[in-house]
Amino acid sequence: MAFPVLSPFGLRACCAVALLLCPLTTTGEQTQTQAQRLREAGAIARFVPDEASRRLRAMEFDMAAAPAPLRTDFLYFYSTAERGIGDLTHALALADQLVAYGRRNNDNVALAKGLIARANTLYVREDLAASHATSFEAERVALSTDDMPTKVLATIAAGLSFQEEGNYPAALSKLHAAVDMARRTPVDTAPLASALHALVRLYLNMGELDKGWEVQQESLAVARKMASPGAIATALGDEYALAVEQNAFERARHALFEELGLERSMGARQMGATTLVNLSDCYLKEGRFHEAQVYAAQALEAAIDVRSNNDIATARVNLGQALLGQGRLLDGKQQFEAGLATYEKQGDKPELLAVLREYGRALEHAGDYRGAVDAYNRERRLSAEIFAEQRRKALMELQQQYDAETRQRRIEALRQENRAAKAELDNRRLQQRIWWPLAGIGTLAALIVGLLYRKVRRANTALEEKNRQLKRQSALDPLTQLYNRRHFQEFMAREGCGTAGALFLVDVDRFKGINDTLGHAAGDAVLKTIAHNLRLALGETDMIVRWGGEEFLVFLPAVARAALDDVALRILHGISAHPVEYRNGCVPVTVSVGFAPFPLSLGGTPLTWEQVVGLADSALYLAKSHGRDRAYGVRGLSGTVPASLDTIERNLEQAWRAGWVDLSVVPGAVEEAVRLHG
Repeated sequence: MAFPVLSPFGLRACCAVALLLCPLTTTGEQTQTQAQRLREAGAIARFVPDEASRRLRAMEFDMAAAPAPLRTDFLYFYSTAERGIGDLTHALALADQLVAYGRRNNDNVALAKGLIARANTLYVREDLAASHATSFEAERVALSTDDMPTKVLATIAAGLSFQEEGNYPAALSKLHAAVDMARRTPVDTAPLASALHALVRLYLNMGELDKGWEVQQESLAVARKMASPGAIATALGDEYALAVEQNAFERARHALFEELGLERSMGARQMGATTLVNLSDCYLKEGRFHEAQVYAAQALEAAIDVRSNNDIATARVNLGQALLGQGRLLDGKQQFEAGLATYEKQGDKPELLAVLREYGRALEHAGDYRGAVDAYNRERRLSAEIFAEQRRKALMELQQQYDAETRQRRIEALRQENRAAKAELDNRRLQQRIWWPLAGIGTLAALIVGLLYRKVRRANTALEEKNRQLKRQSALDPLTQLYNRRHFQEFMAREGCGTAGALFLVDVDRFKGINDTLGHAAGDAVLKTIAHNLRLALGETDMIVRWGGEEFLVFLPAVARAALDDVALRILHGISAHPVEYRNGCVPVTVSVGFAPFPLSLGGTPLTWEQVVGLADSALYLAKSHGRDRAYGVRGLSGTVPASLDTIERNLEQAWRAGWVDLSVVPGAVEEAVRLHG
């Protein structure tokens, strides 16, 4: 199972190296012993947080009365270490204490460090909106100081926030600025190492691997010059991430083994557990299941030792996948299910969704088709649940925004009433004093009102156009420019009862292999090309939707049921006839299709459009399990079916053979060519 190669604290925690390795500023009142103890604890706060936390806890009494620079760095280091061991409540309390300390003493360096610590903790708590706002505030405060390491770290935090929001141009600008600032501090190279590390990760996310390699080489050279095992291990982790993305498995493993050796020499058990997880994943990608099993078992033992739930879950999933790959079905499923249970307990639904997808594929490759169908159905239900939660959250945010705007309009109306009342009183006083200028004043007022009216009208027109643009953008998938899932669901909520036609689900065959072999940029190119070819193959009135991942949904209104096979054939041939051009080569692509007419009834009861999509989904799985590059369609359901819809969906093929379902089979281009030409 492919997971981020960083620890659960993510890239932000790695970038904390910039401050952790900076020399502490001391005053005449501070003893060298205090400063040295704090420097040593701070240097390991990111890499060995449990040991750093123990040392810092022992210094808490002495630091309560320490001078400002020591007090500032103590609170920052302590918050970092507590975040590292998973005590987020204490980490946030320490960060807030540092923020209050900085505000109270007008110390912007302390305030910026406190805000950075707070932003990092909020990020780990997955409160991204608050984390980003705090990061941007930290940058504004830090840039007002002369403390270069703090300025670099705050600029990195702002860049990471833009990256997490998907604003890559702004993120790139910030991280380049951080690198430039760090280069101006040649005495201390730790800020430069952190900035380069963040830039490598950004290039990796952008798919700019050549640029990522260039920056990573400099990052590794800087880390080796620092002679910091933690910084070198971080740079080697970047090398692994770049190498595995290009399927350079030998280089990826070499980097991981060197990284693991450094982590063990430091006693960085948490980092070591994550590296073992990555080693098992690297072997899985190569299909070397025995080696993957060995390192997944080691990773599981190490993760249990440091009580890292995320690494425990991932190690179990990797172990399950390795066992399934060796044909050990029962043991593999047991480990997979244990990993799934951990994700369910954590409530990490997006990660759980990815694991279920991997689970279904692993079971399919192991020949357990019934288990694969169950995993696929669990994934589908969870996907719908996640979407419903996102929709509820979006509606709540819109309602809150509407309420705030309504309150603001009421306040503004009251202000205008007060201004009008005051103006009326002033006008009466003027009438009593001077009668003759009234005509001129009235004319001037009319002119001003007219100008203001035109200005407001132009602003309203611009706002309406902006709202229309935002509405259009919110309905489209950013990669393929097809309609997104939310737009289709809103359309069916409005029009579903009076809508008739057919629903097609289209899934790219062996898409994971394309991503694993050629990289995610190739996968994106495939999805965009398929979206284009679907537009060419279908009519202008047909609605094409990016349903999720490599899956598309097509809704054809008012199409004759007798024509559905022809539509499926048009989709199959329209995709397979156009290989995807990528890096001066061609990637052959086929799809599998499942379809059903809408409306459709079972035992006289009309099915909802969601239920019809579920049937099309089951038909799609039949197409996948019977060789891919083909379509299976539900023509209709028997009037008397002695089974529930859920039973039919779980085993559509059995329902077909029992005569409960009328299925249509449409071969793809390859099979059709064999049939025609023998």
